[in-house]
Amino acid sequence: MRLYEHVLIARQDLSSGQAEAIGQKYADILTEHGGEVRKSEYWGLKSFAYPIRKYRKGHYLLMNIAAPAPALHEMERLMGLDEDVVRHLTVRVEDHDEGPSVILQNRGGDRRRPRRDEHDDRSEARGNTSHEESE
Repeated sequence: MRLYEHVLIARQDLSSGQAEAIGQKYADILTEHGGEVRKSEYWGLKSFAYPIRKYRKGHYLLMNIAAPAPALHEMERLMGLDEDVVRHLTVRVEDHDEGPSVILQNRGGDRRRPRRDEHDDRSEARGNTSHEESE
């Protein structure tokens, strides 16, 4: 069997539980047709770079799949008919990565910008006070 990575984007108005249930539904379809899902990850609700079918956000799911071509074609055919699936992409890979994907690894860090008052507190701790220097 060939190995694939499949990313599915579900509608934004679904709950995270409903989005994961959609992923499970397609995993069951694959197993019925002789394939298997080796890993499944829910990446959460993310904003799009541009609107897709009038949606600005979507629930992202990743599935690492080992399946014969007919099973994959059937899953993709049914996804094309499903109104809850905004977009999907399947890519053939040589092997699956072990552990969490890069998206889940990056999710753990705090990437927000510091607030202005937090920034001022840090500059005062270093002895830098920009408002005193300008006077």
